[in-house]
Amino acid sequence: MKEYYYELVVEVSSHKALFCDFLVDTIPIAFEETQTGFIIRSEDELDTIAWGLEQFCEALSKALGQSIELESTQKKLKNSDWVELYQKSITPLVVDKFYIHPAWDEPNPELINIQIDPALAFGTGHHPTTASALKAISTYVSAGKSLLDVGCGSGILGIGAIKLGAVVDACDTDPISVENSIKNAKLNSLKFAKIWEGSCSLSSLKYDVVVANIVADVLTFIAKDLKNALKEDGVLIISGILDKYEEKVLKFYKDCDIIEKIVEDEWVTLVLKRKQKRDK
Repeated sequence: MKEYYYELVVEVSSHKALFCDFLVDTIPIAFEETQTGFIIRSEDELDTIAWGLEQFCEALSKALGQSIELESTQKKLKNSDWVELYQKSITPLVVDKFYIHPAWDEPNPELINIQIDPALAFGTGHHPTTASALKAISTYVSAGKSLLDVGCGSGILGIGAIKLGAVVDACDTDPISVENSIKNAKLNSLKFAKIWEGSCSLSSLKYDVVVANIVADVLTFIAKDLKNALKEDGVLIISGILDKYEEKVLKFYKDCDIIEKIVEDEWVTLVLKRKQKRDK
């Protein structure tokens, strides 16, 4: 361990969730969300990340036609309390029936506990899209159901479904996400029935529930594959949709009825079912 580490404190005036998505996609390290922004810590200097955030802020302002302000400050600090600072930044979270916590926190005896290593992959339940998808899983998944988690990330959604008694398959096009999902499942003394690197089209099975917490554009690209993976009366949970893109996404799911819509901040999660064919 190096003697010093760098801490970049970032504050944004609006659209924090979009900056969060940008960081998830561009930096290989964990970061702490604050009320007004982020704290990023690394043993390497963070000048490049600070520059990238400024460029993203400028591009986002132009794209949205809004003035978005960003302030960042970088400090060089002693490394002795790095782990303690990081652990304090990751707090347990209650989402419906679930209690999501890191290894260093005690489980909750009154809820279904999910232990997640936040250093492994994005998906600790704190982001509105993950929390909303977990709420939907709480409602629509029960013992004996089969579920496919598409774009499994940290594995948190699939792990939640297994805890409810479902038989769960999972996939992700990112090999690191597949590896991290397996590791997080082991932390919970669980195992996916099947898990693979690649798309959901690689499975020939039909599922009671299919869940995909990705982004709007990808949900439009893989709409056909997601619906093909469903049983005739199956439930499809799609999350990761900014409210302004909801109509765009729904154009690709015209053959489905909206069973439930969960809105949190500017994010939308949709629970869909295929429209029943009427006899002529």
